[in-house]
Amino acid sequence: MPDTASPAAPPAATTPTTPDFSAPVAPGLVWSDALSLSMPVMDQTHVEFVDLLAEVQAAPDGRLVSTWQALIDHTDAHFAQEDRWMLATGFAPGSCHMTQHSVVLKVLREGLQAGMQGQLALIRQMAHELTLWFPHHAQTMDAGLALHLKSVGHDPFTGELSHPDALPAQAINGCGGACGDTGPGTQKEAA
Repeated sequence: MPDTASPAAPPAATTPTTPDFSAPVAPGLVWSDALSLSMPVMDQTHVEFVDLLAEVQAAPDGRLVSTWQALIDHTDAHFAQEDRWMLATGFAPGSCHMTQHSVVLKVLREGLQAGMQGQLALIRQMAHELTLWFPHHAQTMDAGLALHLKSVGHDPFTGELSHPDALPAQAINGCGGACGDTGPGTQKEAA
């Protein structure tokens, strides 16, 4: 008897689900030990950033713009502090880490302007994107910075260095070790 069964239907095509950025959502990022850099001052600033980002994600429409502004204000101070540490310990002003800070702040401020014009979904989408960006930034660029600061004995409160001889011979132009910028000519040779 011939096989009269119809061939199996091909699997249904799946399309990625687009997140709904029109309403508050649960926090997409929660502080954990995986984000810790074992540098208390930097870790505390990062905890505050993660907490403010969670507040943005959970904010009702009526509070979204003001909560976003608070996140921008904190992030501006956060990045400025890291930038001061980098400049004080041998990073070039145009290093990729500082450049990334500048670009992120510019985008956050553009989101604020859009939010003030009623484009709240854009702020919510940006908040979601920050939950993806921040862990990578912290675990690469900030981890490299933390290691660099420890290697030169940088005191984040006084700015004093206990190992000034460990400062780089030339300005660090990359990401502070996270992007392979520690080759010849970027760090003092080990004695």
